[in-house]
Amino acid sequence: MKGKKVLLTGGTGGLGLGVTPAVLARGADVTIPYINLRDVERLKGILSPADIARIRFVQADLTDEKAVEKLVSEMERVDVLIHLVGGFSMGKTHEYSYENWKKDFDLNLNTTFLACKHSLAKMLQHGYGRIVTVSSRGAVQPAAELAAYCASKAGVVALTQAIAQETKGTNITANVVLPSVIDTPSNRAAMGEENASQWVKPESLAEVICFLASEAAKDVRGAVVPVYGNI
Repeated sequence: MKGKKVLLTGGTGGLGLGVTPAVLARGADVTIPYINLRDVERLKGILSPADIARIRFVQADLTDEKAVEKLVSEMERVDVLIHLVGGFSMGKTHEYSYENWKKDFDLNLNTTFLACKHSLAKMLQHGYGRIVTVSSRGAVQPAAELAAYCASKAGVVALTQAIAQETKGTNITANVVLPSVIDTPSNRAAMGEENASQWVKPESLAEVICFLASEAAKDVRGAVVPVYGNI
């Protein structure tokens, strides 16, 4: 990805701490939207000054279409979109509030749609693009008390595959990865550390994502790639 312009959403989050260094190691210039400055400082703490110099940080709410449109319009090109933004929640369906349901769809699916919509428009102008989204194992193997999460992540799969169909005949691809539990600090805090050694490491998932975002994956379109670790 040397010299490629990459929009990396969620680059300061738990998964981003694994993916961002991997993208930078491949020579990309990266734009990372963020909400909390504290997360930016945490990411900077694991990067070299040279890597930090190749990141453009932009404060932006990715549930706001005008903010996403502005974010993308300010980029010279969007060669690669890697969309990591998402969130996990639980609750029995008959007890789950409609407000929380809508929040889950905003975070997991609607941010994906907005990032893809505006990045794709830019990619079509330049005739090149790689889109990589992050769904979940729950999208294809739904579990109890995860209806909103699984449904919104299933939407990410459908959206990504629809884009792959729309971009046939171009040098634009769209693919989605399905991780199981990712070994992040927040997941360890929520689920304990007993089985963490079996979970997917962010650095491992980053390797799959970077492949799909690269020239080497030019013939991979609409793939739904399971990355389940050992569980």
